[in-house]
Formats: sequence, structure tokens, C-alpha cells
Amino acid sequence: MDSASPSYQGHRYPVEIISHCVGRYFRFPLGFREVEVLMPGRGVLVSYESARRWCTTFGQACVDGLRRRPGPGDEWHLDEVFSEINGERHYLGRAVDQHGNVLDILLRSRRGAKAAKRFMAKLMKEHRVPRALVTDRLRSHGVARRELMRSVEHRSHQGLNHRAENCHQPTRRHERARKGFRSAGAAQRFPAACSGIPPHFRPHHLMAAAVPRAETTLRFAIWDRITGAAAMPTAA
Repeated sequence: MDSASPSYQGHRYPVEIISHCVGRYFRFPLGFREVEVLMPGRGVLVSYESARRWCTTFGQACVDGLRRRPGPGDEWHLDEVFSEINGERHYLGRAVDQHGNVLDILLRSRRGAKAAKRFMAKLMKEHRVPRALVTDRLRSHGVARRELMRSVEHRSHQGLNHRAENCHQPTRRHERARKGFRSAGAAQRFPAACSGIPPHFRPHHLMAAAVPRAETTLRFAIWDRITGAAAMPTAA
């Protein structure tokens, strides 16, 4: 978490307001107009168009700052869901490791062996080859694995891939709130940001009561440092 804070040069609103809007939008299933309605409660008037520009500009930068760098796990879970964009069906592929960390997201207009090979090749270029690959029963994943990662163990079963399927849920909730994506570019950018920001603010639920409070305080402090709203405290 040592990346530089985003540059807010040229933006009229202060950093605290921009980071608050970006954080609320990606943490909760809200549309830009809902963010506009919420902000007067903080004593600030912000248009939904300003919120949209801020989320587009700073969303991925915040995710890059929050992302930890210990390296991905050695077990990949691949899954895809369809999304209607301007009346056309697209397929959103997602790869996560066994710990739920998102490795990559790729939006495709078609599904099949060729698209699966392109996604796997992209993953192999960015990460080391895994020990095992877990997918559902979609055959194109098996074809791509045999051609690109023949030595990797492949487990294909509908009931084994809940890890990747659960990672689609935040994107689905936001998609319903904003009544679908308007373009393929937005459908590619949003899940990439949505996959990194909500988990940062979500401490593990199996903790003593005082632990999540301290952990939440620390995570908000980290968010302020990443976005440039405040300096990172020396102690949690």
C-alpha cells in the first residue's frame, strides 16, 4: 500500500468530499443520483454528474492503492456471468484465488474456447501458473486449460466454484441499482473497482466485538491515506 495518492488538481471540491462520494458509491449498491441525494445530509450539494466523473476518474486508482501485494494464491477459480448492455449480451469473466482475492476481470462479447484462452493467457502473463484450476462445467475452460496449462490440475464441478460465483454478487447488486451498464467500457471498469473497495471496509464477522471496531477505524484511516484525504496515523 505504498502507491501515491491520486492527483486532484483541477477539481473544485476538496479531497474529503470526493473521497467520500467515491467510497460510498462503490461500498454500497447506490446509483449516482442516490449519492447526489445523500450528500446534502453532509451539508454539501453535489450533482450526480460530478459523482460519476469522480468515480470514473478515481475508482481504479483507489483500488490500486488498497490492493495488497503478497502475491496471489496457487488455486484459481474462474467463472463468468452474462450482462445485457444496450440490448446485447456480454460475458463478464472473473478469476479469483482460493482466498477470494480478485486476479482479473475481463468483459467479452462472446463465450467459447477462444475467449477462454484469451482470458487464461492474460492471467498467465500477469501471475504465476497456479497449482489447480477450479471452474464450473463450461467446457471452454477445459479446452483452454489443456492447451495452455496442461500440467495444472483441473477440478470442474458446479458445486466447487462458489468462491468465484460469490464475487459476482456485489457487481450484480450495483448493476440492478444503476439499472444496467450503459457501455462495455463502464461494465469493464466498474467491476474492477467494485472488487477492491467493498472488501476493504468489511472486517471478518467472526471476531470479538471490540476487534471489528478497531479494524474499521484502521481501514478508514488507510482509505484517507490512499485517497489523500488525510495522513496515515502512526498507530491504529
